[in-house]
Amino acid sequence: MKSFFALALLLWSFSGLSQNLSSQELLDNAIKYHDPNGNWEHFNDTFTVVMTMPKAAKRTSSISINLPAEYFSVTSTKDSVTTTYALNKDKCTLTYNGKVLDSLKAKDKNMTCDRATLYKNYYSYLYGLPMKLKDEGTNLGKVEKRTFKGKTYLVLKVTYDEAVGSDVWYFYFNPKTYAMEIYQFFKTDEHGKEKPDSGEYIMLSEETLLNGIKIPKVRAWYYNKADKYLGTDTLVED
Repeated sequence: MKSFFALALLLWSFSGLSQNLSSQELLDNAIKYHDPNGNWEHFNDTFTVVMTMPKAAKRTSSISINLPAEYFSVTSTKDSVTTTYALNKDKCTLTYNGKVLDSLKAKDKNMTCDRATLYKNYYSYLYGLPMKLKDEGTNLGKVEKRTFKGKTYLVLKVTYDEAVGSDVWYFYFNPKTYAMEIYQFFKTDEHGKEKPDSGEYIMLSEETLLNGIKIPKVRAWYYNKADKYLGTDTLVED
């Protein structure tokens, strides 16, 4: 009987530990799961993502991120059109169906270097999570236990300095492994309050190794409002 109570106390202690983690401890555990060798800082790889959406043609994108060289490119094909946005440090190159565009022709195709920067930030952020939560301007909020679609998670609230962004994000981690399984964001009003019917949530499933980092292969996007399905990004292994 004594050993039974000792075991129960031990199990209770581990359970309490997972529920009472600080935000920094939870993030550190999640990064240890996804990037145990600290490879994100030196990330240099090319990967392919296929986007499927209801009632729309699929889009296939080849994405190159080389953080040490400050290089990024995304080449996307949809229907008969292929576009490339490339940033090599401060140099921007825009290509349409294999032809490099000057500024006037790029404008005609609605292609801009600002959009290239937007794509760079977008893909680097999503595929660099949760490591990107250590970036300057990121504010870690409290950790809470939350049930989403019948499963319990440790949830980390994240806000950003005004210069970075105004959305409020929630990251859902498996309480046993600390794998990131969902993230969700909400827009805010002029007073900084969340708009409950705004934003989206993204369900993550399966995993692959990319530069030694555990990366979710499938991202299914939904509106927070009415759980409306938007589309799915699938990382395709070559």
